[in-house]
Amino acid sequence: MNAPSVPSSSRVRLLVFDVDGTLTNASHEVPEATRSAVERLRAAGVRMMIATGRRYRDALPVARQLGIDVPLVSASGALVKRPSDHLTLARATFASGVLPAILRLIGERGHEAILYSDSYAEGFDFHCRSLADATVGPEAFGGGLREYLGRNRLLADVRPELHESPPDGVFAGFVMGPQAEMAGLEAGLDAALPGRLSLHTIKSPRYRDWMCEIAPAGVTKWSGVMSVATAWGIAADEICAVGDDVNDIPMIRAAGIGVAMGNARPEVMAVADLVVGSNDGRGITDVADMVLAGLA
Repeated sequence: MNAPSVPSSSRVRLLVFDVDGTLTNASHEVPEATRSAVERLRAAGVRMMIATGRRYRDALPVARQLGIDVPLVSASGALVKRPSDHLTLARATFASGVLPAILRLIGERGHEAILYSDSYAEGFDFHCRSLADATVGPEAFGGGLREYLGRNRLLADVRPELHESPPDGVFAGFVMGPQAEMAGLEAGLDAALPGRLSLHTIKSPRYRDWMCEIAPAGVTKWSGVMSVATAWGIAADEICAVGDDVNDIPMIRAAGIGVAMGNARPEVMAVADLVVGSNDGRGITDVADMVLAGLA
């Protein structure tokens, strides 16, 4: 396909990439074509950022592999840290009483919560009530959550009393399970706490089940991006945002140029200004061609 052209009146000063399904391919690797495209952008002086649903620690290898050493927006906008020294630049906060109400509803529905706090320096990334042992049947925690906990067990802070007494500093979290159950949980949380939460249900490409991601109201990848862009004197219409899933919609819709990958969900394509190739094809190459053409 021919690379789409940037509007003649636009000049991109900041290019923001999602990770999974955007910078990484179906094998969860950064393809050589993507690395080459990013290097071309860097050589031209284009400032780039990563905004991802991943945990901060989990996003760092991708940022380092691509040489993107600027503030990293993680947990779908709930935590922004500087990779050079891991300084926290922005962190979301639940209003008083909101997190206990979330956990009550999750528990009433028979689910387990995974909660995030800013604990990179302490050597763990999330809090949970228990870890599913390999000898426990696959019904424990549900298949997807058991898989998540199995892969990430060394980064877990186990607190059996988590639902009754969550730690201070929790800024976001998620519940994992079948799509219909997670969509139902999202609707239930929204009804119980109207206007108090930022919610979305997504399918993680690395795990078998769906995630209902939960953050304080107003927290999105876009809010994280703008917390940095504003400090740099970059306006929204000078930003190009690229992604593929529903947690990318706020930044794709609000950026001066919103780009959906060719593998994006239909609702993401529907709000994008442009659709490029897939994450297994030349999607990021198309983005680089477009942005560089706009600088010429």
